[in-house]
Amino acid sequence: MSDMRENTLLAMLLAPALLVFCAFFLLPIGRLALAAGSGPDGIMAYAAILTDARYRESLIATVLLSAGVTLATLVLCAVCGLFLERNRFPGRAVLIGIMTLPLSFPGVVVGFLVIMLAGRQGLIGALTEAMTGSKLVFAYSMAGLFVGYLYFSIPRVILTVMASAEKLDRRLEEAARSLGASTFAVTRDVILPGLLPALLSSGAICFATSMGAFGTAFTLATNIDVLPMVIYTEFTLHANIAMAAALSLILGLITWAVLALARTAAGNSVAAAG
Repeated sequence: MSDMRENTLLAMLLAPALLVFCAFFLLPIGRLALAAGSGPDGIMAYAAILTDARYRESLIATVLLSAGVTLATLVLCAVCGLFLERNRFPGRAVLIGIMTLPLSFPGVVVGFLVIMLAGRQGLIGALTEAMTGSKLVFAYSMAGLFVGYLYFSIPRVILTVMASAEKLDRRLEEAARSLGASTFAVTRDVILPGLLPALLSSGAICFATSMGAFGTAFTLATNIDVLPMVIYTEFTLHANIAMAAALSLILGLITWAVLALARTAAGNSVAAAG
């Protein structure tokens, strides 16, 4: 009898999670899959990402952009996060607050900030025109997207890195230095392995966010194609719902695969460290 009550309680606790899973994941994904197969090309719509040059190039551009943003974000946040965690100075709290400010901005606002920085009437253009007579404008290119994605990726990573750096055992670093290890060796062999799980998990989130970012791309991507913009144009301008659904699923599968690999690698890193 007690086992039955226990099973009933577990089922009641599991029911809300199952409801959310079905309503917000299983049903929408299933509907997308059906929509992707309902077009004139049927299931071959999924192959268009490889056979159609525009779709293929947009996927490659999106993956490369996301990977570049992730790498740059991890390098910057590893250095800055470690410094901010281990040093106390006037204005530190304000600086951390400024670095996390992009969390409060939607993608369209981030795109607008990039335009104000590197657009036709932007600050960089005005400065370069005054110094060289030629105006530097890159807001509407892949470089502009890179800056925008980097801007909103930094707060998502630096807070995780700082939390991980706080838990590092300083005694391991002191032991390594007492054995004659250089600063570079201590960083390579002690600090970075300790930060690796945080870097992997936050890097995966950064990559996933960059892959699916739409607001910033919608504001800036006038001359380039990234996959979220291609999906948007296929759906709204061409009414190609089947292709938009297929591209959405492919984008989601790639992002999910990266997140799963990072979760596995981070778990292995934690186990190895332990």
